[in-house]
Amino acid sequence: MPKGGRKGGHKGRVRQYTSPEEIDAQIKAEHEKAREAELEEGGEGVPKDPTKEKKDHSSDESDEDDEDYQAKRKGVEGLIDIENPNRAAQASKKVTQLDMEGPRELSRREREEIEKQKAKERYMKMHLAGKTDQAKADLARLAIIRKQREEAAKKKEEEKKLKDGTGAAVKGLQSMSLNK
Repeated sequence: MPKGGRKGGHKGRVRQYTSPEEIDAQIKAEHEKAREAELEEGGEGVPKDPTKEKKDHSSDESDEDDEDYQAKRKGVEGLIDIENPNRAAQASKKVTQLDMEGPRELSRREREEIEKQKAKERYMKMHLAGKTDQAKADLARLAIIRKQREEAAKKKEEEKKLKDGTGAAVKGLQSMSLNK
């Protein structure tokens, strides 16, 4: 602990919590002050719009908070339009309001996956047509292998013919020698 610091600190103190009733009372007091300020600004002799008055009494406290927030802008807030996402109540949609028939936007991953599949299909078509570099190399290799196999088949046939020819000559000589 640094010299000259507090003794005891904040850790041993009793915490005080505000009850929900007190919070409601504070909110109502703030709304009354805001209404009085609106009356003073508008003038006491000017009649208020009855629709606004009905709206104030029938609306929720969150609606009133939004109206007071916009009415009480101080300093630079009046010049800069700031949207606080925590301040505005988000409107939830009902299932009946959702538009299921319209086109649904795809997420980035879904779009990328679809593009990948299309690119793969395009490549396979080009490959089967023999227009890709890999297909050309494969076809060249196949041509070389076919030539080698044809040459091997010709050699076998020639050897077979020679064998048959020499074999018949040898048999003929053997048969002659046996006849004697």
